[in-house]
Amino acid sequence: MSTMTSTGGTGSTFSDSARGATGRGRGLRLSGMNWLVWRQHRAAYWTLLAATAITVAVIVYQRQQLITYLDGYGYPDLKSGWETAYDQDPLNMAATTLGFLPVLVGVFVGAPLLAGDLETGTGKLVTAQSVSRVRWIATKLGVTALVVVVCTMALSAAFTWWWSPLKSSSYFMSWADGPAFDNTGPVPVALTLLTVVGGVAIGMLLRRTLLSMVVTLGFAVALQVVWSYFRTSLGNVVTVTTHNGVGNDSAPNMPEGAHQLDEFYLTASGDLIGWGSCAEPTEKAREACLDEAQVVGWSVDYLPISQMSSMQWLGASILLALTAGIAAFVILWGRKRLV
Repeated sequence: MSTMTSTGGTGSTFSDSARGATGRGRGLRLSGMNWLVWRQHRAAYWTLLAATAITVAVIVYQRQQLITYLDGYGYPDLKSGWETAYDQDPLNMAATTLGFLPVLVGVFVGAPLLAGDLETGTGKLVTAQSVSRVRWIATKLGVTALVVVVCTMALSAAFTWWWSPLKSSSYFMSWADGPAFDNTGPVPVALTLLTVVGGVAIGMLLRRTLLSMVVTLGFAVALQVVWSYFRTSLGNVVTVTTHNGVGNDSAPNMPEGAHQLDEFYLTASGDLIGWGSCAEPTEKAREACLDEAQVVGWSVDYLPISQMSSMQWLGASILLALTAGIAAFVILWGRKRLV
């Protein structure tokens, strides 16, 4: 912290020192507060960037392996049997690993961002310098958000590219479930940003690094749980009905890649009853139950795969709006009550 606290005979502040150091290194483009924030948190930033580069390289390799495999079955017009022979463990493992990204980044990058400075007293030193509190907080948030967005966008694009040939197959990850929906498109960017900014707010209020990391972990897990329940409500549910009984050949036809939400028995009066209402031990007893209830067919609720993109952008917009609200709270609170 000598750079922040030292002053020369002319009364230069830490920002002057930062600009001078940047000026001597002509290869660097950062200056002032941007340079200082990068230097202070460079270990976390470089770790994120390096991990992203390695992960993207692995995904590119796996994508090439997938295409080589699919070419053997006549891709893009695939022959039957290709699904059962494909080893989907790498894809599932990658999806699970990327699912932890918002939690890890929020805990290890977001929570300590301000909590560390407030716990060690650096926050008090900032208020004694020429740089305002708002600029200091805004720069920390801005630089961190930029790194997070770059990393998550790269990972999202790479994983989407890998998974896209398998997107419409029901044999692999359903597009409406977390492993696919939360790791493609704008969703991972929005989820990670919300977790990080939420962690920053928690750290600013608690002022203790370890405690802030623990509470941020709880916040991130709770966010994931709430989001998992909220995810499918982003789409417009489509209902298809049949009146051909409930035999083996009477199931309603749904478009390829559709995500089924629920199914019911349809009665002659138009009422819906749960499909488990006639779960009798014998076929004869089941048919008697169906006749008594006057069941004439099925009613199935589903989401078509064509809605995936619009659902992702709608969900990401909501998450980003929450992120902006928390960021505004952090800046307004820090302006008056930082120390």
